[in-house]
Amino acid sequence: MNKKAPPDHAVLELDRFLPYRLSVLSNRISQDIAALYGERFGLNVTEWRILAVLGRYPDLSANEVAERTAMDKVAVSRAVTSLLGSGRLKRQLHGEDRRRSVLKLSAKGYKVYDEVAPLALAYERRLLAGLREDERAALDRLLTRMEESELATREP
Repeated sequence: MNKKAPPDHAVLELDRFLPYRLSVLSNRISQDIAALYGERFGLNVTEWRILAVLGRYPDLSANEVAERTAMDKVAVSRAVTSLLGSGRLKRQLHGEDRRRSVLKLSAKGYKVYDEVAPLALAYERRLLAGLREDERAALDRLLTRMEESELATREP
């Protein structure tokens, strides 16, 4: 059943609209990966993304995590509180700026990260297995260019 928009209204073909398609694909992939760690470690998507970012880039503030992941600051704040409470994160005052705190994984956080990261990488390999090497390279180049274009839309 393919319904059409009422007459006299703009038509937005969501199935062909790039932001929608990227969002749906991203959500599906995130849900697939969440199945790898969610039940086993009691993590949600936001918590895993924070662990993943801090596993790669330690000593970020919560605001820097939110900026790097493009996640809502309130959602990041809640997830950080949860991860601190579960002992998977540590918060320390920044050496040079005593008003700024930074986050890093604790030993418990690294234990989760070290188990989940290989599962996530294996999922990525399975996802990309359907593409030839030149297609994977082209996809990487196109995503990089789109990221650059998106950043350029923010400039005055």
